[in-house]
Amino acid sequence: MQGYAELATSHRLELTGRSHLVVTGVEDVERFDESGIVMSTSQGLLVVTGEGLHIGKLALDGGELFVDGQIDTIGYEETAVRSGGFFRRLLG
Repeated sequence: MQGYAELATSHRLELTGRSHLVVTGVEDVERFDESGIVMSTSQGLLVVTGEGLHIGKLALDGGELFVDGQIDTIGYEETAVRSGGFFRRLLG
């Protein structure tokens, strides 16, 4: 079983003022536009919605993603995006 320190370093979210987000543990970006980002992380599918979203830096070799824009929601979805649930309808 992994210890807490290992989990904390493998995936982390840092939100600053609802306008800047840093995510570590990113494995792939599945979908992106100005209103939403869907990414696979080491802890599951992460969905970020908002307005004017922009990926400032993406380093998949290091698993790090930087997002700027108006961030409205951040949530984990295990199957909804792939199965045509709420976020798929929201993000088109």
